[in-house]
Amino acid sequence: MDHNVLQFLQPVGILTAIGGTIYFFTKVLTDYILKKKMIEKGFVNDDTQAIFKQHDAIDGKYSSLKWGLIAFFAGLSLIIMEYVPVSPESPLPYGLFTIAVSLGFLIYFFIVKKEAK
Repeated sequence: MDHNVLQFLQPVGILTAIGGTIYFFTKVLTDYILKKKMIEKGFVNDDTQAIFKQHDAIDGKYSSLKWGLIAFFAGLSLIIMEYVPVSPESPLPYGLFTIAVSLGFLIYFFIVKKEAK
């Protein structure tokens, strides 16, 4: 890969990882604070608790399915790339990998959407 491209992609990847970490940490923290304040103010009744439990149950129930599908399709794309002859400068492997992982996410989304109905 070209040296200039690597000099560009490394900082972008690091900043993306840091930004993603900050985002998820903030999301978990604010969700916790919101739930805590709702409980303190007395806004939580049986219906509200059922919504919280239902949301957590759906995430927990399909978490391993999500990561299994992503890992499966990522691995499948790597196997396919082994048999596709491309030049070292070609962006085809990145595109194939991205499409395969996206396909795994889409399949997960449709399974969860179907189960939620």
